[in-house]
This record gives sequence, structure tokens and C-alpha cells, in this order.
Amino acid sequence: MTMDLPSRRAVVTALAAAPLAASAARAAPAAPDDVPGATILLWPDAAPGAPAALPTLKIEQRSTDAGFNDRWVTGVARPGLTVRRPARANGAAVLLIPGGGYGFIAWDNEGEEQARWLTKLGVTCFILSYRLPAEGWSNRALVPLQDAQRAVRVIRARASEFGLDPKRVAVLGFSAGGHLAGSLATRHAEPVYAPVDAADEQSARPDLAGLIYPVVTLAESFTHEGSRDNLLGTPSSDAQRRDASVERRVAADTPPVFLVHASDDETVPIANSLALYQALLAAKRPAELHAFDQGGHGFGTRLPDSAPASVWPKLFAAYATRQRVFPAAV
Repeated sequence: MTMDLPSRRAVVTALAAAPLAASAARAAPAAPDDVPGATILLWPDAAPGAPAALPTLKIEQRSTDAGFNDRWVTGVARPGLTVRRPARANGAAVLLIPGGGYGFIAWDNEGEEQARWLTKLGVTCFILSYRLPAEGWSNRALVPLQDAQRAVRVIRARASEFGLDPKRVAVLGFSAGGHLAGSLATRHAEPVYAPVDAADEQSARPDLAGLIYPVVTLAESFTHEGSRDNLLGTPSSDAQRRDASVERRVAADTPPVFLVHASDDETVPIANSLALYQALLAAKRPAELHAFDQGGHGFGTRLPDSAPASVWPKLFAAYATRQRVFPAAV
């Protein structure tokens, strides 16, 4: 399912800046883990680089089915984590980072729907509502990474509260969210914001990074231009593009990386995943790549069972088990 960025950014429903879990254009089906206080704000005060006029939270409900949500979110002024808890937690956590070209957040397709299959495995999920760089924030190129780093640190700082092992925290990102997850995996130790409290004493390094049809490079001809321009602004220099390219940031402390891509992806070409996989192999870092001939872009978990790429969640769970992030019982 490939959509052009301008149509995706056409936001039609405006909501008050309340916690994201409670602000839906159309009510989501009730979930047993949807408890009060599920949304955790990342920053105790204003987020770094806040503009004088904060963006207003807006949601576009794209679904025409009253029983099915497909929301795109913009205007995140107070980034946070929406918690989705399993009936029985197994100690593993996944930070979910939906995509949207850094111009919106595909909340349901790459957030809520991913949490549903993961919680069935006993995994506690944290869906990241991150700031969008083109909405007036200072130092725009670092804004999403600030939120992602802070998110992992907050999860680890509150691990005991959720019955988690702080050494079993994975990140799973999609499209531009895959770029952010990849940036987190390769730039977790980079000081991109001033510490604000004790949570910032925690490591921001994920124990595993899953990147699904990710934007990887911002410097090559096969980049996704919309993601690049939303993150860096226009014009951007060659140095800025290289600096923000995930494949150029792989190092000895890059965690294991799991990649999924479809060869017929016309939005974010599979060359993105291939470039990162080659960089990981060159650096002798653990990596697994699954390339499928069909699937397009943005498929999430919506492919029919007959489509080979529909098996990727099972492959991810198996890889996370081999990396000892998920327990063997999964």
C-alpha cells in the first residue's frame, strides 16, 4: 500500500493536546491492557528546542470502517510512550516506532497493530509518539533521535514497574520509523540532548533493532526524498545527508539488526536495506535480512497469509529469541 506524502499529510481531524491513547478520531476497540496512565510523557518539562507556539495534535482517520482504525498523527507537542501490556509479561520490551516520512505517524498500521501480535507473545510494548522535525523545533535533524534515546532510557528506568528485564529491550521501526530505529541503534551513545533526570543515566542502546522496509540512507540516489527533506529541511548539505545516513554509522557497538524489505517497494527501494546489511556484514555485526519479491511498502501486518512477506513477525520473533531478547518459550 503506497501513498504519496502530500495525501498522507492531509490532516482532517483536530483534537486537543491530551495523551495520545485517549485522543482518537474514532474510538478503538476496547483492550484489556488499556489502563489509566498508559501514556508516559518523555520529558518532565518542555521537550528540547520547543518553539514559542507548540504544534497542535491532529489526527487523520483514514478508515471508513467504524470498527477499524487507521490513523495518521501530526502535531506531537508532548512526545510520549503509549503502553500496551500483555496478560502475562515475559520480561521483554519492544519500543515501536511507526513511520510516516517524518511528516506524520502511522499510528495504527505500524503501532497498535504491531502491539497486538507482540503482546500475545508476552512482550510489553511501548508505542512512541515522537516529534516531527518540520513542526518548528530547533535543531530539527536531532529531534526524533532525542525522543527515541529518551524513550529507551525511560523504559529501562521504569523496568521494574512493568516487570521488564532492562537487558531485553528491542526497538522495531517501520519506514521512516525504521530510519529512526536504525539511528537509535547506531547513535545511541551520541549526546543529542542535555540530561534532565536520573533516567538519563540509563543506556539508550537497544538490545535488538528490527527495521521493516526502512529508510536507511539520506545520501544516495535511492533515498526517500520526503523523509530526507522533512528531517533535514531544504536545502540540505552533502555533509548533513551523510551524517544522517544509518549505513554510515555502523560501529562495533551496533546491536543485532533484523531487516525486512520487498523488492517491489517503489516508495523506499530495497537498496536501503541492502546498503545497511552490507555495512553490518563489513563491520562484523550480527544481522539478518529477509527480502521478498512482493509486498510493496507500508504493509505492516496487513498482508494476506498467502503472501510470503506475511511471515515476517514470526521471523522477527525467532531472531529475537536467538538473540535472547525474547524468551525461548516464544
